Amino acid sequence: MTRAIVCGALGRMGRSILRLSLEYSDFEVVAGVENPNCIRSFDLGEASDIPQLKGLPLTSSLEEVLPLGDVVIEFSGNPTAAVSHTKLSTLAKKAIVIGTTGFSPQEVEEIKSYSQYAPVLLSPNMSLGVNLLLRLAQIAGRVLKDKNFDVEILEIHHRFKKDAPSGTALKLEEILFKEMNLEKKVYGREGIGERSKEIGVMALRGGDVVGEHTIYFLGFGERLELTHRASSRDIFARGAIEASRWIKDKAPGFYSMFDVLGL
Repeated sequence: MTRAIVCGALGRMGRSILRLSLEYSDFEVVAGVENPNCIRSFDLGEASDIPQLKGLPLTSSLEEVLPLGDVVIEFSGNPTAAVSHTKLSTLAKKAIVIGTTGFSPQEVEEIKSYSQYAPVLLSPNMSLGVNLLLRLAQIAGRVLKDKNFDVEILEIHHRFKKDAPSGTALKLEEILFKEMNLEKKVYGREGIGERSKEIGVMALRGGDVVGEHTIYFLGFGERLELTHRASSRDIFARGAIEASRWIKDKAPGFYSMFDVLGL
């Protein structure tokens, strides 16, 4: 049995994880952590309106409930809080799965440093399809390098998403920048000037779009597009649960969804 503590338990992703956890016989949520301003009840079942979880604790302090779980699932949506939760979890020898995005390079390095104490899985996107897209991007970038193809990334998310570009778009950018030996990164476009040896990233925000990412490989006489569209947040929640089940007994180290899925 994998016992999980969910940080950001009352957010969109947190609630999806709580609800879907009831479908598993070998996985259970044992506590929730949330910003104190969001807590109306310290009973997780009452606060989330999920009767099956009544009696479980909801707190604003991860330290209070760490002894209850095997794995921490971090979806607080706050990079500063996520780094703090990673430190607390790993020093207590608890595995952590991080789905929060928007980290600075320095914060990512700090998170990596804590993986010497316990297993840490950091992924900008938990879905099977998106992680396959990341691998396909790597293959396509390697094949099309120096073949006179330009590459652009477009991502769309709901109006409430805080970070832009998305963590997934930035991961795609990182992969393609390296594989295609590019020299410049451009976020949005304006002004006058020809395109150089660069990669462009555009972020759109609006409505209730769960998530959409498209890579454009633009050649002369042909164009290749790789697209992933998410129609339900459940795909990310299920991915987080699968990652938690996978990482529970792993050795200390820094992992990704590629490791979980064997990609």
